[in-house]
Amino acid sequence: MQCPKCRAPMHTYNRNGVQIEQCSGCRGIFLDYGELESLTRLEAQWSQAAPPPGTPAACSRP
Repeated sequence: MQCPKCRAPMHTYNRNGVQIEQCSGCRGIFLDYGELESLTRLEAQWSQAAPPPGTPAACSRP
């Protein structure tokens, strides 16, 4: 595949099941329909996974 901007070759990367195309020339990133929403949803899940330090669950005593 060629970059639509500069015509350099594109490389495909898999990030958590989402295919991301990146240009080897201009380093532009291209996403298909719905992929940005998928990445945003994954980021939100990852940031909510761990409770912040100092919460009662993290400071339990034996």
